[in-house]
Amino acid sequence: MINSIISKDSKWMYISGNLTTSSVYMDYNKVQQGIAGQVRYNGSQFEVNDGNSWKTLYDNMVEVGLSPSAQEALAWAEKKMAAERQAEELARHNVTVKDALDRYQQQITDAEQQLKMVVALVQDHTQSV
Repeated sequence: MINSIISKDSKWMYISGNLTTSSVYMDYNKVQQGIAGQVRYNGSQFEVNDGNSWKTLYDNMVEVGLSPSAQEALAWAEKKMAAERQAEELARHNVTVKDALDRYQQQITDAEQQLKMVVALVQDHTQSV
């Protein structure tokens, strides 16, 4: 039985469901007498005796999943990975594709280094002002 789920706002996940907040109170004296705490299956649900009456044990349904933003990001990543795998596979068998892929990867590496250098220079200038 799910008693509670705490959901924080998240860009990546969602939690929804029909959680009930009621709980079954057990009379300690009746538990000692062997009355309270008994469980039975009645029709289509479980019930527990609280010492005075039978209370339904709710079967709460909760759904946990990825948000549309997370699903979209993962779908993009899958497409990107598939394209990269395809290019690498073609590069194994084709010199022209290998050359183009090597130049592409080198240009990315060069651009990342240039960006890091510019960011470092701007940060140094900002801190000294």
